[in-house]
Amino acid sequence: MDFRLNRETVPAAEVIFSGTQEQPVELDYILPDYCPDIFRLVRCEVEPVVTESAVLGDKLTYELRCTVRILYSGEDGALQSIEQVCSFTRSAELGRSAADPEVEILPKPGHISFRAVNKRRLDLRGAVSVKLTVTGTRDQEVISDAFGMNVQLRKSPVRFAAKKLTASKVTELTEEAQIPETSADVGSIVWSRCTLGPCELKLISGKLLAKGDAEVRLLYSGAELGSVEPMSFSLSYSQIIDMEGVDESYDCQVSAEVLTCELSPVTDKAGSSRLIRCSLEVRLSCRAVKTSSVMAATDAYSTVFPCEVTSSEIRAEQIPVLYSETFRHSAVIAEGEAVPASVYAMWVTPRNINTRLSEDEKGVVITGMLTYTAAAKDGSGMLIMPDKDQAFEVEIPVGDELSGAGISAEIVPSQVTYSISQEGDLTAKAELSAKISVTPSASVTALTEIMIDDSTKKERDGDYAIKLYYGAEGEDVWEIAKCCSTSVSAVMEENELTGERLEQGGMLLIPMMI
Repeated sequence: MDFRLNRETVPAAEVIFSGTQEQPVELDYILPDYCPDIFRLVRCEVEPVVTESAVLGDKLTYELRCTVRILYSGEDGALQSIEQVCSFTRSAELGRSAADPEVEILPKPGHISFRAVNKRRLDLRGAVSVKLTVTGTRDQEVISDAFGMNVQLRKSPVRFAAKKLTASKVTELTEEAQIPETSADVGSIVWSRCTLGPCELKLISGKLLAKGDAEVRLLYSGAELGSVEPMSFSLSYSQIIDMEGVDESYDCQVSAEVLTCELSPVTDKAGSSRLIRCSLEVRLSCRAVKTSSVMAATDAYSTVFPCEVTSSEIRAEQIPVLYSETFRHSAVIAEGEAVPASVYAMWVTPRNINTRLSEDEKGVVITGMLTYTAAAKDGSGMLIMPDKDQAFEVEIPVGDELSGAGISAEIVPSQVTYSISQEGDLTAKAELSAKISVTPSASVTALTEIMIDDSTKKERDGDYAIKLYYGAEGEDVWEIAKCCSTSVSAVMEENELTGERLEQGGMLLIPMMI
């Protein structure tokens, strides 16, 4: 007898490399002649960013740039800022090559120690950890249909990423921000931080339009010796990104990353230093995915002949669903005598972010650490920048069933305020945005082969056309039909069933087909 199988190819994303590299960051720095002697070290930060990456064969190469910022005060109390850039070229052996690899590189600053060797020399020892993930595509064949030999198929839909497009663009922004009238003239920029808000993406005439805002916060030394002034301003960007072949059938996503943010004081027309020029580089990375689906066979049997099947777990690549939710967090930063004499500014840095499903599996629980940093003066009038770590946990309801889904989250601070209570406690309140990425589970055990033995037929235990079967509530109709070597449609039609499982227990009439 003729027996024929139809097969479909389902591409699956598979991780071909995952690992973490550590990059030592060392700096032996001698102050230039124009810098005053070191009286007291205030703070040190290392800001890593990956500027380039490429996969060639079975090797990943990337460029890591680490910006080192050191704050110190001279004997006169004036705050000084030192900035040095260290660049590294690193590589990783992937073990094998992959078609159209996708690379994710996440650098994170680790431990840092720094000291003044003498009044003119600084020594820094630290490290940056870099998490590397390279994903490739592997084709998987599944059976979508079978003909002949009285074969019955059970099918399940499998959605997958049929086509993927990627594009990136670096946009450069240069703007000048006016110093508030109530603030002093700018001496020098001593500290800055740039964060990106949500990026909006639109498809217009076969091109992608990305729009967003950048928030810049900074501290600068004022005209008065030892004074520090806080300031913040925002910049907007709007960029068209070419992506050949993209249309409305694709789901598009964009991520934005700050590559550089350079600030410098500018003299206005009146000859006063009342302007700050900001030169910003933002990398926009876009990804577009077109989904498709296939009905994959998950089980099979023949009503007449013995049948054997082989199966394999199919993991189709899915499109992450993005959620965004704001939440608030407050913490007591200092109490009693530890409270600074005055506070200039405060910011918060999320660290060690982890996720898990909520108990009802319809929400995401995010845990981690929030590091609050204050720019302040102590009782002796010296500038200090103490850190305060606070653990946090927040549950974000999603509403959808998340069992088996892959979940990741990013916490982005939007605003931090602070106050000193009548009792003398310094309290910070932060408004944060939780950006959650949920990748639905697409794992299904699908058939890869069906083997029919047509040399013999199944044996019947009697000569009858109808068999009585007592079914239990919730029992699977497919399993009943398979056990009795009949078809699901025959069982459902004979017993006027409407669902795949029995709504209640009772006697069933099973038409025999052997």
